[in-house]
Amino acid sequence: MKWVDPSIEVVACGSASHQMPTYGEWEYTMLDECYDNVDYVSLHRYYGNPTNDTPGFLARSMDLDDFIKEVVAICDAVGGKKHSKKKLNLSFDEWNVWYHSNQQDQEVWKADKWGRALPLLEDIYNFEDALLAGAILITFLKNADRVKVACLAQLVNVIAPIMTRNGGGVWAQTIYWPMMHASKYGRGTALRPILSSPVYDCADYEKVPLVDAAATLGDDGSVTIFAVNRDLKDDIALECDLRAFEGLVPGDHIVLHHDDVKAVNTEEKPDEVAPVKGRKARLDGGRMTVKLPALSWNVIRLVPEK
Repeated sequence: MKWVDPSIEVVACGSASHQMPTYGEWEYTMLDECYDNVDYVSLHRYYGNPTNDTPGFLARSMDLDDFIKEVVAICDAVGGKKHSKKKLNLSFDEWNVWYHSNQQDQEVWKADKWGRALPLLEDIYNFEDALLAGAILITFLKNADRVKVACLAQLVNVIAPIMTRNGGGVWAQTIYWPMMHASKYGRGTALRPILSSPVYDCADYEKVPLVDAAATLGDDGSVTIFAVNRDLKDDIALECDLRAFEGLVPGDHIVLHHDDVKAVNTEEKPDEVAPVKGRKARLDGGRMTVKLPALSWNVIRLVPEK
C-alpha cells in the first residue's frame, strides 16, 4: 500500500483489553515482526457500571491510564531491542461507556430476531457516564504525546452521544457534552499538569484523586482547563499556578452537574443534563482559584486580555 501512497499511516492490531489472556505477549510478538512497518498500535476500551458502584466506576480512567502506559512500554521495549530511533504511537480505534443496552438487546432479539434495522446497542447514558467520559478525555489529553487517535464509538444511536427516533426528533445524550467541549477547546498544545488532590479508595483502586484535570494551550494564547470532581458530596476549590501564562483573564466556566447520577436526557426532556455557566475563576497575580461543584465536569477558560 505504501508503494502506491507513501504518505499513508499503518495501524497494527493490538489487544482490545488487558484482560485478554494473550495481552502483552500479543503486542510484543506482533511488533517484533512489524515494528519498522507500522505507525500505531490499536487499542479498544469500554467501561460499564453493572454493580452500581459510582465511586468505582468514576475511577475507571485510572485503568485507562495504566493500559496506555503498559502498551507504550511494550512499544518502547521492542524499539529498544531493535535499536530503533522510531517511536510508535497509539490509536484508540474505539472507546466509550457500554453496558446499558445488554439486557435490552436480548429482549429485542427475542421479540424480532430477523427484523430490519433493529434498535440494538442503543445505550441510554446517564450523568455519571458523562463524568467518566470526561475523565477519559482528560486521560487522553494527559497522554497526548503518544495517544494520537481516539475515536468515540459510535456517534449516532449505537452507543452514541446523539440519539434520534425514526420519524421523530434528535437530542444530545449526557456524554455528548464532554466530547463537544473537548472537541471545541481541546486543541493546540496539550499541557500536562502537576496535580495534588485529596484521594479515596474503592473496590479496585487505591488513592483515586478526587480531582482529575488536563489543560490545553490554544493557538490564540488561551488556556483551557478540563476538570472532573469525583467527590459525591463536597465542592472542591481548584487552585492553579498560571504565572507562566501572562496577559490572561478569566473567561467562561462551564459546568455539567446533576443531583441525580442516574439522570438521563430524553426526546421529551433533552436538557435534563446540560451544561450551565459556573462562577468565573478568580485570577490574582497569576494564581487562579475556581470552585468545582461536587460530581461535576468543568471547562475553565482563560483568554488573552483585549
